[in-house]
Amino acid sequence: MEVATVENNNESKDHSNNNNNRTLFSFYSNYIWNRVLAFLPSSSSSSSSSSSASNVFAKISNLYRQSARVGSRTHGACLPLPLPSNSFDSASLVMSDTSRVYEVLEDILEHIFLSLRNVQKNLQFWQSRAEGSNARKMYFMIFERGPLAFIDGAVQLIRGCADEGSSMQHLCHSASSHISERVAVLSSLRCALATFLAQIYMEVDRFGEDLVKDPENSLPLLLVTINDIFSNLEASIGHLHAMRQSDSSVEGSYSLPLLFEKLPGVNQEGSQWTDCEVRDAINLIYKNLLKLDSYLSVIVAKHRKPRKITLHWIRYTCGAVGLSVCSMWVLRHSSLMGSSDIDKWIGDARDSTVSFFNDHVEQPLLSIRDELFETFRKRHKGVMEPEEVLLTSNSLHRMLLAFSEQTKGQKIPENASEQELLEIVMSRYEKELMHPIQNLLSGELARALLIQVQKLKLDIETAMLELDQILKANEINFAILAALPAFFLSLILLMLVRTWFRRDTRAEGRGRMARVQRRLLIVEVEKRIVQYQTYVDQGQEKDAQCMFGLVLYSLDRLYHAVERHAKATGEWQCLRQDIIDLGKPDLKTTYKLVVTSRMERLYDCLLPSPNRR
Repeated sequence: MEVATVENNNESKDHSNNNNNRTLFSFYSNYIWNRVLAFLPSSSSSSSSSSSASNVFAKISNLYRQSARVGSRTHGACLPLPLPSNSFDSASLVMSDTSRVYEVLEDILEHIFLSLRNVQKNLQFWQSRAEGSNARKMYFMIFERGPLAFIDGAVQLIRGCADEGSSMQHLCHSASSHISERVAVLSSLRCALATFLAQIYMEVDRFGEDLVKDPENSLPLLLVTINDIFSNLEASIGHLHAMRQSDSSVEGSYSLPLLFEKLPGVNQEGSQWTDCEVRDAINLIYKNLLKLDSYLSVIVAKHRKPRKITLHWIRYTCGAVGLSVCSMWVLRHSSLMGSSDIDKWIGDARDSTVSFFNDHVEQPLLSIRDELFETFRKRHKGVMEPEEVLLTSNSLHRMLLAFSEQTKGQKIPENASEQELLEIVMSRYEKELMHPIQNLLSGELARALLIQVQKLKLDIETAMLELDQILKANEINFAILAALPAFFLSLILLMLVRTWFRRDTRAEGRGRMARVQRRLLIVEVEKRIVQYQTYVDQGQEKDAQCMFGLVLYSLDRLYHAVERHAKATGEWQCLRQDIIDLGKPDLKTTYKLVVTSRMERLYDCLLPSPNRR
């Protein structure tokens, strides 16, 4: 069995992606672990040797569990187990068998969620191709499967022109068969994994309270139940070999059937299990889990979607040809071929860049610097100087003071306000205007007019001084305007670089599209919850279990999509509990729909974008 498994593992190396490589690493770790176990005492050893080997076994078991987690996701824990909230409060569970069972259950969920994600990603691609028109399917068969498929499809099309379209029909039928076969296999895999996930989750929910209150009796029952669920999964996936048609388009042969190891016969209702028996059962689960990962890596690799370079091989080919032509053109104008064109163009580009930098960056910045340090320092050298304004103001004050003393016939204080003196002048001016000709020749009318002219001169000089200061201050603004083109160009480049590094349309991202993806996950959860309840009402137990597993898968994706954002806004505790409630099998569908509706309205990370509200 080990040799056959290693052969299957070697066969999948050429097809698996990075996640599968991690799975293969875990598989080889499992193989080495099996070799180590051969030298360890089993549960049938004497009591004296089992106690001394227990510590060694526990240490190696911890290393084994760490190696088994290599293929699991690295971005955080999966959807929490449906266990009581106080299940981890007791310090006695830290190194107990119960805590080890919790670990293996979490590892099972992580592996199944990862496998479902891989299957779902490939299945969505083939379903999108299946929903396309016949022309779109033929385009895929010819242009999106690599150069060899392109040549084969082109030959069939050329033959079809002579055979009155029979080859066209054959190509269309071949495309439909190619896509439908992969959709059928991946759909069966998804249903089997979802059912397995649902059964594990329901059993954990059923044993939850007993695992805390009476772990000695409930642990063996749970481990036996998990062993039976693995057997059910083995039976559900085993029919994939029967689905393979004689004219299948899948390259290579299928791997050997999936055969899980079984627990030895135990008395479930009799005496309690020993620590070695519990430990052996846990290690057996890990072995089966790694066998499942190895088997799925082979099956999924044979039915995976084409790689990006295969889908867009025409674009890459055209790009390579264009790059080759450009390279030949550059070589032709380079100094290697005796031409100075490239050196001349580089010089012109350098001169243009330097000129732009000097005109729109260096000179405006130097001008701003000079204005900041010298404008206000040299302000007294303007068109109107403050000393001239002060001289005019003092002259006007003396004229008003002399006119007022002569008019009143009494001494007026030097600190009298200009407003009071102007009132005296204007009062005398009004009286003089009653006999203008007489007072112009012999009165004070001419003197009052000259005082008003002096006042007008002072107002004009004051206004000119303020205007000069405003114009000098705006010289900085003109320098800033000259630097605006370079500033906006730098800003645009910075935004482009920032967008390039932060482009993330996944549900875990921060942009508007990421918010849309998170809201679509809630819609997906709602639809699957309703579909699950429909299957339950119709008595379709298998379909209901499959749909409940897909509900858990969607909740796991939502859990990881909102975790980082909800922690940043302080909403994580409430949102996490709502997601856990949606995965509880016993809660009513109406309550779950109320929870999803509340999540869409309440939590910030699930609200629409601000510009779409």
